[in-house]
Amino acid sequence: MRSEATTVDEYLAELPADRREAIEPVRRTILDNLPAGYEEAINWGMITYQVPLETYPDTYNGQPLMYAALASQKNHMAVYLTSVYIDEDSRRAFESDYASTGKRMDLGKSCVRFRRLDDLPLELIGEAIAKMPVDEFIRRFEEARTPQK
Repeated sequence: MRSEATTVDEYLAELPADRREAIEPVRRTILDNLPAGYEEAINWGMITYQVPLETYPDTYNGQPLMYAALASQKNHMAVYLTSVYIDEDSRRAFESDYASTGKRMDLGKSCVRFRRLDDLPLELIGEAIAKMPVDEFIRRFEEARTPQK
């Protein structure tokens, strides 16, 4: 369900009430833990938390680097956590921490899917968001895209 909204307020307003009630606390958790230097925007049809192009313009597609995102999809909602999936060690640690919460774990290649707010360990999401300052994220992104010899 790609949104045509151009602002976060528009995006939230077009959601059904039950989805908005689940998305808003997740958004608040992200904003409360988001390191300085990232911006909230609408990009790729969802709420994104990204590195502004003024900070890092050298992207492969001319779009800001997405650090995290929040979306309401057809059959679920999702939190995209690029920093968690930037390397295997980060992914494994996050999955282990998630499993220890006892919450239902439904992970995609770069996201945590949830159907109800109760399915999501908000504290862990906040910790994952808080972990990586912008400079570190850019450095890790550049390392990941540099071909290994």
